[in-house]
Amino acid sequence: MTAPTAASTTAGCAAPDQAAPLPAGLDLERETVITGVVRSGAGEAVPGAYVRLLDSTGEFTAEVVTSAAGQFRFFAAPGDWTLRALSRQGNGDTTVTANRGINEVAVTVTD
Repeated sequence: MTAPTAASTTAGCAAPDQAAPLPAGLDLERETVITGVVRSGAGEAVPGAYVRLLDSTGEFTAEVVTSAAGQFRFFAAPGDWTLRALSRQGNGDTTVTANRGINEVAVTVTD
């Protein structure tokens, strides 16, 4: 395993750059990707929000920081998930039933 490079990680965080393209060799027939954007109640992208991935029992699974455009991405197993966004603009939750392939989700945060 190689360490993440500065170009592929968010500053101060070991998570990959959330705005980077999906890896070229990704097999979407076998993989499940949950991706989306965190937006404010006014519809603006929320950069620097913490997005948590919670399993169907509410247990914490992973966390990433959104890109400058409010983007986030998780590689997960198929199933029911909750996405919880925490930011200075507010917080918000949304649920998704993820299937293999790309699952697009929007999370809106409010005060």
